[in-house]
Amino acid sequence: MTKINAAITGIAAALPDYILDNEELSKMVDTTDEWIMTRIGIKTRRILKEPGKGSSDLGAQAVKDLLEKTNTKPEEVDLIICATVTPDHAFPATANIIADKVGIKNGFGFDLNAGCSGFLYALSTGRMYIESGLYKKVIVVGAEKMSSIVDYTDRSTCPIFGDGSGAVMLEPTEDGMGIQDMILQSDGYGRVHLHMKAGGSVKPSSHETVDAREHFIYQEGQPVFKAAVSNMADVSVEIMKRNNLTADDIAWLVPHQANMRIIEATAKRMDLAKEKVMINIQEFGNTTAATLPLCMWQWEKQLKKGDNIILATFGAGFTWGAMYLKWAYDGDK
Repeated sequence: MTKINAAITGIAAALPDYILDNEELSKMVDTTDEWIMTRIGIKTRRILKEPGKGSSDLGAQAVKDLLEKTNTKPEEVDLIICATVTPDHAFPATANIIADKVGIKNGFGFDLNAGCSGFLYALSTGRMYIESGLYKKVIVVGAEKMSSIVDYTDRSTCPIFGDGSGAVMLEPTEDGMGIQDMILQSDGYGRVHLHMKAGGSVKPSSHETVDAREHFIYQEGQPVFKAAVSNMADVSVEIMKRNNLTADDIAWLVPHQANMRIIEATAKRMDLAKEKVMINIQEFGNTTAATLPLCMWQWEKQLKKGDNIILATFGAGFTWGAMYLKWAYDGDK
């Protein structure tokens, strides 16, 4: 019996129009372009500024474009999974809001929160529904309005994050393409170093929590950086070894765009030339669950059927992981 794989058959993205560059940011907080570029590697980031707009608006636009690109009718979609840490509301799920906005009525949807690893975790989840034979068309979308939880008085975090969304279509294939292997890991000890202090059931919103600015991203840079460098590199090398892949076999590394030094360290451990690494952090910053699909969307025209691709990520939780897939179509067609 031929094995069914889950393959990415299309990709789309949505970005806000407003560009926040380092020069403007340096007028808002005590920082400089040199400081940001040296430590993080970000030049600009996109910000969703329109009142009343949230992550679902970015996600819906990406999904609409995806449906059009793949010639898919909304009623044909079986499932939509939205990876996000900035949902429109605590409930209902942003996936359901996106589904409503694009006319997906015959499928179901849910959100998945794994920090910056959210898209990879969601892609892995969608894979299972496809490989089981249960569903034929699964949309995985990463959608974030990170500006809604960024403290623009905190110089250590506000330069890092941007807003954006990316979505992929997963469909079954029997030609050997698609997702080959994945490794997903987490360790809850890391939660103390990267989290939001208030707004959940442990510390509900109040005047006191708002006044204390506890509804923004809290990050302890050094322990997060150290864990990201080691874990993202380790898991990428591990998935190469267990699939007998060398650097020559890999066409592209798609790393989470958190910090240029983390990306470079991961590529170095994998013995990959920079030309094989998708990097757009300088343009979009860290869009959390949207970084991986935004990279693949930007590089789509360079991708060829059969390309060996490694996706690697690290996020709050701590969560991290890597995926090995064979690209399923020629992106320039």
